[in-house]
Amino acid sequence: MSGDDAVPGAAEEPTAPLRTDLRPVVEAVREADAAAFVAVGDRFDDDLRYLTRFSGPDRPSALVVVPDDGAAAEDGPNPEVPVGRAVLCAPALFREQAEREFVAAARDPTAEPTDDAGAGFHDGVVREVRTEAVGDHAGERAAAIVNKLGGGENGSGPEPAERTVLTPASIPHDAAVYVERAGNSLASTDAVANARARKTPAEVDRLRRVQRAAVAGMDRAEAVLAESEVVEAADEEAGADGRGDGRRPPLRWAGEPLTTERLRREVNRVLAARGVRDAGNTVIGAGPSAADLHYVGDDPIRPGETVLLDISPRGPDGYYGDVTRTFVADGDGGWERRAYVAVEAAREAALDEVEPGVPAKTVHGEAAAELAAYGFDPNAGEGETGFTHGTGHGVGVSLHEGPSLSGAGELRPGHVVTVEPGVYDPAVGGVRLEDLILVTEDGYEIVAEYPFDIAPSERD
Repeated sequence: MSGDDAVPGAAEEPTAPLRTDLRPVVEAVREADAAAFVAVGDRFDDDLRYLTRFSGPDRPSALVVVPDDGAAAEDGPNPEVPVGRAVLCAPALFREQAEREFVAAARDPTAEPTDDAGAGFHDGVVREVRTEAVGDHAGERAAAIVNKLGGGENGSGPEPAERTVLTPASIPHDAAVYVERAGNSLASTDAVANARARKTPAEVDRLRRVQRAAVAGMDRAEAVLAESEVVEAADEEAGADGRGDGRRPPLRWAGEPLTTERLRREVNRVLAARGVRDAGNTVIGAGPSAADLHYVGDDPIRPGETVLLDISPRGPDGYYGDVTRTFVADGDGGWERRAYVAVEAAREAALDEVEPGVPAKTVHGEAAAELAAYGFDPNAGEGETGFTHGTGHGVGVSLHEGPSLSGAGELRPGHVVTVEPGVYDPAVGGVRLEDLILVTEDGYEIVAEYPFDIAPSERD
């Protein structure tokens, strides 16, 4: 595919519904001998979006999850055996949307109709929406629900002085204060982070779709670079040595100098046609700015210098893609070529280690060792020359989430991570190559492939 030819294939088959399994949260509450789990946030809080699939508004909502005293989490997903209750305290004007996204979407379509309100949920966790006390802070509303449910509406729960409430690390400070003032002690849990790290088939489907859009954007960028013309400097512009400051005039495309901003707009146009948002994450650097890991400014794109494109769009369900390639138009095989060869080798060394049970940091270690073998500092600090970041990170409803390939823990099936070694010289440029991979039962799968070549070309 190339250029505009990448856009017409944007139509996709219907996707399976996104449903979050709340049983790990219920089990975490039981194991901690806690009364409840509480999360508070708005549409921009990724933990709450993941847990509830509720997508609005920008005013805080609260989620309270409590176990059912009569069932264990392993009893799910039998719809006749509720294992817990989940209450979403939503703004009143968004009740209908919350009922649709949080409650109705979580029902098991194969369950038999029943008068039992606790039946029919895919994971056995009964969901409901409450909109009372909407003038109170979301933390206050959550505390009131904990008092009713975690304390036992039938009087069977622990007294407030004895109650522990689990929260994700991301809970806002003011919400935590309200919950504590209601007589609860708070304890952090990693149950949500662990659940988010291992993707379901429905989540992988979303990731695959947005990654295909990212790859289409990369294809458009490479086509523009391949179409661009190299213009040599006139004698009066070049200076006495024929090169002036040593940098060649910018490439020209469609009759005008090519810049990172022009190229970014071409990429983002393709992303929009594919139904995803660039989310301000189309990073393009050229020459020295290619050594800036998050460059979104406007620089001329010159022949012989690295052009680093890192495209990370966000899909309509909140999942991200992430792909990086580096190109050099009309290069002379200097630092750029040596860096590219080293990064390609580091990528292969990292991928060779990816399989279930491998310590995540092993992947980073192999990539770093390969770069060191090519003479690049594998432990360079920010602004220094060499490898300045980790080899990869998880991607999901956050662009950066667990697991980290530089952190603790082992790779597991369902992990979706980037593999992105790179080397940088702030005076010259940068080279990074990045793919999104799914850890499978027997190795890995590249979520959406795209070719590698330092010289840009128009692809069929």
